[in-house]
Amino acid sequence: MQDKTWLRRILTAVLVALLVAFPDAWPARAQQEGPQAPAPPAQSEPPRPPSGRPNPPQQEAPQQPHAVIAVHANLVNVDAVVTDQDGNLVTGLKRENFRVFDNGQPQQVATFAPTDAPITIVVLMEFSKIWGGYFGYKAREWSYGFLHELKPQDWVALKTFDLRTTIRVDFTQNKNEVEQAIYSLYFPDFSEANLFDAVYETVDQLRDVEGKKSILLLATGFDTFSKHNLDQILRRLKETDITIFCVGMGAEIDLYGNGGIAYAQAENQLNTFARMTGGYAWFPRFQAEIPAISSTVATFLRNQYSVGFAPSEAPDGHYHKLTVEVVDDQGNPLELVNKKGKKKKVVVVARQGYMAASSPSVD
Repeated sequence: MQDKTWLRRILTAVLVALLVAFPDAWPARAQQEGPQAPAPPAQSEPPRPPSGRPNPPQQEAPQQPHAVIAVHANLVNVDAVVTDQDGNLVTGLKRENFRVFDNGQPQQVATFAPTDAPITIVVLMEFSKIWGGYFGYKAREWSYGFLHELKPQDWVALKTFDLRTTIRVDFTQNKNEVEQAIYSLYFPDFSEANLFDAVYETVDQLRDVEGKKSILLLATGFDTFSKHNLDQILRRLKETDITIFCVGMGAEIDLYGNGGIAYAQAENQLNTFARMTGGYAWFPRFQAEIPAISSTVATFLRNQYSVGFAPSEAPDGHYHKLTVEVVDDQGNPLELVNKKGKKKKVVVVARQGYMAASSPSVD
């Protein structure tokens, strides 16, 4: 009996020693052997939308294909004005009256509509000391007449050029603001007329402007000190859809026999700008001609036919020549008859070509 008591005392002492050396052992063990935490409840069905229909299953995002073929909408729009040989407008034409040829190949007219969009135009004036500033002052006087042809919804900007090109008034519908800017032009700064630079810069600045865009260019046609040459200008005009109307101010030089080859070249340059872009060029000799010219510019812009076609050939990135013809209901060239029974030919004013898009590439 005494032996059992002695053994019990020894075991008790050992247990006490263990509890003193490892105080956390018993709670940790108790936690491990204690009751297990309840399992989380099974997830219920996600809530339904008010309609009572189950939410659509989520789909994985589709993978991008390795190669993508780019498809371009290659629609070419041509604005055309139709007149008789005396310059009188021909209205009331239909889609069936138009024939379009792309590099001599007939095209199917896809879209057609008379144009009634507001005018968006830049009045670009030569204002320099050439010939003592005489032509600069003439441009200032002539520009007033055109402003009176604009309607409240039309947009107009004013720029002048001599050695450099200056924006006098950015696009506005306030014609009085433009008139005041013209009136404030007193003394030209330079005896240079950088025509090519002015046209190039203006065409570039109009690149992102929306709507039907045009330029009314009041200039002698001479270029004195431009960084750009004529070939660069013509290449740039092939790429644009801007219509340029030119009013040559140097006809008096030719009238008095002082023009020579230089004036002939200046006049030819203005004619080329207009023809390439579907505009028109005038070379008035008298102030009395200006009101009719101003009216004609506005009338042309308000009475254009917009003809669109999708080229039958694949895009090649080259310049394509355009021909627009007007025919009667039988497909013959349209002829008009005046009150005296005399036949008149029809004249179509449209741009001479366009720069085709490049062939789509495969990435």
